[in-house]
Amino acid sequence: MKEDRAETEHIEHYLTRIGKALDTFLHFDHEDALCPSATWQKDLSEQVPQQGVGIDNVIEILNNTIIPNGSAIVKPGFTAYITTGATTVAALANTAASVASPQRYTQTAFNYLEELSLDWLADMFYLNNMKGVYSSGGSVANLIALGGARQFTFEKLGIDVAAEGITKPVTVYASSECHHTIQRSMGVLGLGRRNVVSIDTDPQGRLLMDDLKQKLEKDLSQGKIPMAIVASAGTTNRGAIDPLFAMGTLAREHGIWFHVDGAYGLPGILDERVQSHYKGLELADSVITDPHKWLGASVGIAATFVNDRELLARAFTQEPADYLEGSVESAPDNPLSESQQLQHSLDSFGIPFFDYSVELSAPCRGVVVWSMLKEIGVQGMRERIKRHNDMATQTAQLIQDHPQLELLGSPELSICCFRFNDLQIEDLNAFNQRLHRQLIRENCYLPSTTKVNGKLAIRPCYLGARTESKHVIGLVEDVVRIGRSLMP
Repeated sequence: MKEDRAETEHIEHYLTRIGKALDTFLHFDHEDALCPSATWQKDLSEQVPQQGVGIDNVIEILNNTIIPNGSAIVKPGFTAYITTGATTVAALANTAASVASPQRYTQTAFNYLEELSLDWLADMFYLNNMKGVYSSGGSVANLIALGGARQFTFEKLGIDVAAEGITKPVTVYASSECHHTIQRSMGVLGLGRRNVVSIDTDPQGRLLMDDLKQKLEKDLSQGKIPMAIVASAGTTNRGAIDPLFAMGTLAREHGIWFHVDGAYGLPGILDERVQSHYKGLELADSVITDPHKWLGASVGIAATFVNDRELLARAFTQEPADYLEGSVESAPDNPLSESQQLQHSLDSFGIPFFDYSVELSAPCRGVVVWSMLKEIGVQGMRERIKRHNDMATQTAQLIQDHPQLELLGSPELSICCFRFNDLQIEDLNAFNQRLHRQLIRENCYLPSTTKVNGKLAIRPCYLGARTESKHVIGLVEDVVRIGRSLMP
């Protein structure tokens, strides 16, 4: 018992030391990791240690060398890629899980929270009692959804594709602005990236139904097998929401799987001002969202929701293994009778998430989502989403009010695309690219760029929990200042 208490005291001591270093990091007074005076690469470069230096020295290096040279993604002014730093409660819950439950399986509180938090997300996002499974990110979440679509499509043909393999080519339809993980998923599933049919978009980046109908009808007339119609509920490029209802209706008419990629934008449904844009979500066979994006979870948490989770079990189930199924009282293929009771957490794997996705080993992600929703509730999430959407609207207004700035499309969610524009500038794309690089190297406001109808845009995406309205004003002011300094 003395040793147990000492170990507990050690954990508390070391976490306190790490916590102080992280608190200092979150003041954001440090320079970027690649500042001219940085020496951490030299300090950390060494051969694999033959003798250890002990935990105290490791903590010292973490606090003094590694943490201060961490990522710029956590900064409140970071509005580039659709990722962010975890909120405090998410980071703490993630730490708790890594110590107390390193795997999401067995009959524990952590396994229970996997399912409970998925149900909470489904309820919060109006997903009509869909059931879900967590994975590492949108790439795997889309892969799981399209794996379900593949199983569904081939089962209609009397083929268990997961067991027997692919026998016929299929097609998937998605807009030209869909996330590239759709193409990659098709490649990984053995269906071919080139079998994703690209559908044109309108000037706002939304899929054009006329082009979808025309290409689908052409393929059907040629005997091709449509596997899925994919809609974006908030594109990565501009935050555009495809016409979900029209797409879902078309999918229903032809018996095609309807998938909605809401990795970034699904939480926008909490903003009642744009909630009508999500009409048609109820027609989806699968929906994904990434809590590690707009909700502020620690990175490595996505969720795939489907109407029929047993379809995923048929698509991704593992063959039985004696060392697994034989080690528990209750397994998916050997459930306990009603008269039996579990007496130990190792009597059961709990909910068999390993049969619903491609991961066997997996961390406990549900406790992170649970902790965030428990901390601020649906209303707190709604207020955060609305605040970020307001920031995009505020950016657009500032752009429209300035004679040297050009708005490249009205924001639908929390992304706003614009550029510096002056009659004296000959190549606006090259000029704004140069402006953007200088802005990034100043290390205060950190948006990304994209192309909007051929025009290079500065693209802030507001989703960090620590980002405030003052960062909108600062970003626009710095773009104007740098743009003027670069003028011919």
